[in-house]
Amino acid sequence: MVENNDSLQQLLQQFAQISGARLLVHGGGRTATAMASQLGMESHMVNGRRVTDADMLKVVTMVYGGLVNKHIVAMLQAMGLPAIGLTGADADLIRAHRRPITHGVDYGFVGDVDRVNSYALHRLLQQGLVPVMAPLTHDGNGTMLNTNADTIASSLAVALTNFYDVELVYCFEKKGVLSRADDDNSVIPVITPDSFVQLQTDGVVAGGMIPKLQNAVNAVKQGVPQVRITSAKELLEQGTIIREKA
Repeated sequence: MVENNDSLQQLLQQFAQISGARLLVHGGGRTATAMASQLGMESHMVNGRRVTDADMLKVVTMVYGGLVNKHIVAMLQAMGLPAIGLTGADADLIRAHRRPITHGVDYGFVGDVDRVNSYALHRLLQQGLVPVMAPLTHDGNGTMLNTNADTIASSLAVALTNFYDVELVYCFEKKGVLSRADDDNSVIPVITPDSFVQLQTDGVVAGGMIPKLQNAVNAVKQGVPQVRITSAKELLEQGTIIREKA
């Protein structure tokens, strides 16, 4: 989505209409893949996750923390929002550890979140700033780590429940979670942790929707009142609501 300037503009215009404290977490995987290709590097993906060796870490740090992040910040500034671009290393916002070898796969410099400095983030929000978070964390020992944007968003939402009544919103290509993949209007209005399990069993939810919904369910279980999954073109529409009970 961040690769299409028109779609990004549309999303950010809607984001600018949201009142109160807010922050934005972005990805940029396609841009990273394109940049790596220009540099003669091949991208390797396993189950939708980028294998990040030392050279690829340099690419994603440049692309996510620089090119994509600052482009979004500049666009938000043009809309009158005091945006500030950040990674997990800034103000020690998100500490993570390098993912261990899993099922024989070494993901390299991929991070799994350990903790969020919610107080520092709260102070930025109190000052009226709009944080724009790149999908990068750090290990506390000087190493940046490539970390899934959906996971970062979930972790931040949970951490900020200490200060706010949080709503976590995931944006993607569809209007919400669909009960029929070939029908864009078959949006499931509400999903609970229990119904998520059943949707997986029935094969209604599969592929890339599983980790997105897993992050949403985890956030709800850890105190986020509700999570909304909706279209990037219709950020303010309801989409699918994930909450503890139907």
